[in-house]
Parts: sequence; C-alpha cells; structure tokens
Amino acid sequence: MNRILSGIQPSGSIHIGNYFGMIDKMVKSMNDGELFAFIASYHAMTSVKNKELLEKNIFNTAIDFLSLGLEPNKCTFWIQHHVKEVLELYWILSNHTPLSLCQRGHSYKDKTSKGIMANHGLFSYPILMAADILLYDAIKIPIGKDQIQHIEMTRDIAKSFNEYYKTDIFKLPVGVLDESVHTIIGTNGAKMSKSYNNTIDVFSSKKLLKKQVMKITTDSKGLNDIKDYTTCNIYSLCKLFMNEDELEQLQIRYQTAGNGYGHFKLDLMDKIYEYFTPYRQKRAEYLSNPKIVQEILESGRKKASLIASLKIESIRSIVGLD
Repeated sequence: MNRILSGIQPSGSIHIGNYFGMIDKMVKSMNDGELFAFIASYHAMTSVKNKELLEKNIFNTAIDFLSLGLEPNKCTFWIQHHVKEVLELYWILSNHTPLSLCQRGHSYKDKTSKGIMANHGLFSYPILMAADILLYDAIKIPIGKDQIQHIEMTRDIAKSFNEYYKTDIFKLPVGVLDESVHTIIGTNGAKMSKSYNNTIDVFSSKKLLKKQVMKITTDSKGLNDIKDYTTCNIYSLCKLFMNEDELEQLQIRYQTAGNGYGHFKLDLMDKIYEYFTPYRQKRAEYLSNPKIVQEILESGRKKASLIASLKIESIRSIVGLD
C-alpha cells in the first residue's frame, strides 16, 4: 500500500482556504493509502518565535484536524518535534544538498522579498521537508502548486545520497497535485492567506464570520442593477458550499433587480456556518476533553517513532555512524 504523507504548520486559526486546499484532501486520502499526517512544529519556528503562542497553536491545530475528520485509527498522526530523528536526518541530508539547490528555492525568495527575515531555517526549509518525507518512506505527497519545487528538491537530494553511497535506501516521492482544486480566493479576491489578512475562518463565531464575509470586495453596482456572477468574489466562494441547483437559483438572482451584494453575502455566511456546524460540535467535545487529544498524539508518536528509529539506524550504518 502506498504511504501518503502530509503536514500542516500550526500557524493559527484554520480558514476555508486551508480546509478546501489541503485538509479535506488529507482526510479523503485515508481511503487511498497509509496516511502519515503530522503537525509541522519545527517548520513553524521560521515564523512563530513566541513560546506560548507556538504551544497554543500546536494543540489547537491537533484539535482542528481531529474535528475536521482525521481519524486516528485510520492514520498515523503526530507532532513533528516529538520524533527527533527527523533532525538527525535533516543534518545528514544537508551534507548531500548543494548550496545552489537551496538558493534556487522559490519559497525562500518569495518570503524574503515580502520582508520576512532571511535566516538559515528559512533557507534550509526544503531539506527539513525532505527529511520529513524520506524518513517515513512516503511515496505520495499531496501538494499545492507552490510545493512542486520542494518535491523536486527532495527527489534530487534522495538521488544524490543513493548514488553516493550506492544504495536504494531512499524511495523517490511523487507530488500529487489535485488540479480540480483551484486557488481559494480571499475576501479581497487574492489567494486566501493570513499574510494578506483576507481569510474566512472555519471555527469562528457567527459574529466574527459575518464580519469576515461582509469584507468581501465587490463592484459598485446597486440594488437594482444586473450583476455579473462570473466575476464576483461572493459567487466564487458560494461554489464551495452550494450544489448545482442552488447555484442556478443564485445566478438568476444576480440577474434580477432587487438583489444586492449584501443579500448574497448573508446567504454565503449561512451556508458556511451550516457546513461546519457538525465539525464545530466535534471540536467542542475535544476542547472539553484535552486528555483524549493528548492520548491520540502519544499513540501517533509511538507509531511514527518506531518507523523513524528503524530507518535512521539503517542510514547511520550506511554513512558510518554505527
């Protein structure tokens, strides 16, 4: 069975871009292979340097994932820093990674161009990602378009190591890009991202949800003007939550006088709130029983640690660190 690996940084509130872009696909992948899902706590340190905030984000992210459908009996779910072998492999792989490979990193260039401080953690991020993948013999890696280069880097590093030591210790992973999932737009029409302050949160209160939805930008057409749904940010988000019949009815309303953008926003808000209500209820149960979450993570740590320890022993033997 193919081993699938996916992780998410604990960077705060989950928004609908996170959900439809990655989490929903991760949950569905539990039926496609052996899923390994982790909270990327080491990766998060490139942007979160506050102890209390990082701890809070890690635990809340675990609860969010479990609430949104991740089933611990169908996958291995753990926190990255609970399995230290990944850092040992990160160092070993660093010695088989040309400096020029990291210098070509699109993500590094993009983040530093936006004012994020250039440091070694940000620069060598792709090597740690390679260690995440190669340590667990993962083959299928669900990714977005911005992660394609990181998978290519992982394959390059794995090939370099295998060729140097004349071994096949590392399997070559394949990035799985779901072309059916387009970029989820935010309230301002750009890609939904915390960096752009344009998100709609999954687990927000109804009051906050209304505030976020009402921020969606539109053109200046009035209540009695005919409106173009094909270019409307509200309609683009409605497609995530409405079926074909509902969308057809909405299209008619766009072309009928007396329907304003405010009406469409309220309809969207109700749909979002209704969609995530079952998940919200499940999340409340986990928040009331944190011990259950800790037990799930501990069980996942044991499963991931066993695989990681056996793999790193073989790697140590190959490089001369017996």
